[in-house]
Amino acid sequence: MYENRNAATVAVPAPQPPAEGVTVSPPPSAHGAQPSTTESPATRVAVRERVVGQLTRFVALAGRTRSPYQAAVIRIGYGFFFTCYLLREWPNRRVLFGDRNPWSLGMTKALTADTHAFSVLTWSGDRWWFELVYHGAIAAAVLLVLGWRTRATAVLFLVGVLAVENRSPFAGDAGDDIIRIMAVYLAFTRCGQVWSLDARRRRRQAGDARRDRAGAALWLALGLPLLGASCVHWDGWLGVFWVMWGLQGLRFAMDRWAPRHAMRSLLDSGSAMLHNCAMLVIAAQVCFIYASAGLYKSQGTKWQDGSAVYYAMHLDLFRPWPWLTDLVSTNMLVIFLLCYGTVIMQISFPFTLMYRKVKNVLLAVMILEHVGIAVVLGIPFLSLAMIVSDSVFLPTALLVWAGGRSAVLVRRIRGRYGRYVGGPCLEGVVNAR
Repeated sequence: MYENRNAATVAVPAPQPPAEGVTVSPPPSAHGAQPSTTESPATRVAVRERVVGQLTRFVALAGRTRSPYQAAVIRIGYGFFFTCYLLREWPNRRVLFGDRNPWSLGMTKALTADTHAFSVLTWSGDRWWFELVYHGAIAAAVLLVLGWRTRATAVLFLVGVLAVENRSPFAGDAGDDIIRIMAVYLAFTRCGQVWSLDARRRRRQAGDARRDRAGAALWLALGLPLLGASCVHWDGWLGVFWVMWGLQGLRFAMDRWAPRHAMRSLLDSGSAMLHNCAMLVIAAQVCFIYASAGLYKSQGTKWQDGSAVYYAMHLDLFRPWPWLTDLVSTNMLVIFLLCYGTVIMQISFPFTLMYRKVKNVLLAVMILEHVGIAVVLGIPFLSLAMIVSDSVFLPTALLVWAGGRSAVLVRRIRGRYGRYVGGPCLEGVVNAR
């Protein structure tokens, strides 16, 4: 269009300043929306630094290995438990777990296929294979107690436990169920940091992990049977073992060629976090065991009227010493207190974890109760399994004190026979004290 030059010129008055005390809102934008307020660059940098600082503190806190002494007690306790169990059943091993077992190999394969359980004893029904697995499980349990190459022996211990327990799943009791569950969690812990041969080896190597050639050789040696088993009998559990084997190999490689690389620190922090999660799961599992057992007992009529312990003591299966059982069961007040006290302690135990002093007292009482069950009712392995599981809640100061007393005793014995060389007998005790 053409411009109209003859149009009248309209004068636009200049904007007047607002009167005093009158607030004028800013004009709306072209789309009618209020202008958005943007943060200044300094504010964004401060928020980013705050978030990064919190994440750094969280990683530093979670990347530290927690409860190393409790993990060592659990390692020694479960290894001792399984060693004693296999040695006790050694004369009857073929009937319970071997080629003479009434629960045939075909029935075991059908059950494991349905439940997705894992047992290397299902790979062959020959006697030589059973003897190899059974005595290998004993050797792995003994090495785990000693703390020799705990990263490898903990996994071998898991394989041995699953092999034996899943071969005859109906031949055990609640203690077998506990060791089957806890062995899985134990394989993910750093259970050899104190009170182990691994700790002594690290002290002698002075932190130089590149000198650990025996560990790399053991890692390669374990990879060969794992490869053979994967080619013949593939299972989902073997995939888990491959992941463990690969991560351990990556750790050896970083220690050998890049000990100061950031990836090495990341692996160490991830291992510590995995250990902390495993210890937390063990504690949660113990709480679940006690809470569920107490709630189930509270629904029974015999537990409600306070006579359940009396009837249990008069079963022939639970009377190893009849005179002791009769001595306890004749006092009905004691029986009543044992019934109600057991239910109350088991239900209330998870809630006492928030109060340290109450938890310690209740923990001592429950350990004494398990000792009484082992002696009076003749159930030693179930009681030992629960005592070992309860040790995850023991105070660290108590364990350090017990380790120190044990170190002094060992030094006195070695000094008396002229065998003491010097240095702490139990790794970590002196540093912790």
